[in-house]
Amino acid sequence: MKIAVCIKRVPVMDQRLAIAADGIAIVESGLKFDVNDFDLWAVEAGLQLKEKAGQGEVVVISLGPDAVQEQIRKALSMGADRGIHLQAAAVPPDARVAARALADELKGGAYDLILFGRIAVDVSNGATGAIVAHLLGLPCVTAVSKLEITGGRGRARRELEGAQETVEFPLPAVLTIDEGLNRERLPSLKGIMAAKKKPLDVKPTTLTESRVVVRRLQMPPERSAGRIIGEGAAAVPELVRLLQTEAKVL
Repeated sequence: MKIAVCIKRVPVMDQRLAIAADGIAIVESGLKFDVNDFDLWAVEAGLQLKEKAGQGEVVVISLGPDAVQEQIRKALSMGADRGIHLQAAAVPPDARVAARALADELKGGAYDLILFGRIAVDVSNGATGAIVAHLLGLPCVTAVSKLEITGGRGRARRELEGAQETVEFPLPAVLTIDEGLNRERLPSLKGIMAAKKKPLDVKPTTLTESRVVVRRLQMPPERSAGRIIGEGAAAVPELVRLLQTEAKVL
């Protein structure tokens, strides 16, 4: 089984972000970056499918500046076989542009499965995997939380709002992996050392014109301080009044 996993370099989200002077980007200096969490689960899914099959190849692909090679090497240290870096100055805000670059690379690869994370935690648009599937003319199943592949067909469970859906599909196909399917393995020392020798192809990429332009980034407003209106049952009438007149949630 030949599996491609598309990953994205994102800021670690438990650190404080600052907006750059131009107002349309974040200050990257001093920030820590890692593989997008959902993409790590997609890498793990690919590795488990290869191990179950007993043979195959897991290829990790990432679009962006030279810095993304660190994240590709992390996936290689987990057990992926080789990496492809689609070299671009930055990941465009237009998911269609990123998807086109990825689809152009993927279309000649004869992959049985193409895996993405459901969303990227920095932008959360969740569109790239589905657009790639459309461009390649392949079936697409999104938000996969359970997966079985047998006999050239797949069966996946999708998480919906208050429900679950089971979908069957033929291979090749594009899947986006959701939380709950697995947890990524930690790279071993042996894996980290082996990753340094695994092939990583760097391919300069010309991106199409973006139709999405970031005009301004803005931090969410600081939350106002809480207010104590009383104690015990005596405070309930005033609390109800404020919920009706100020918060307007009742």
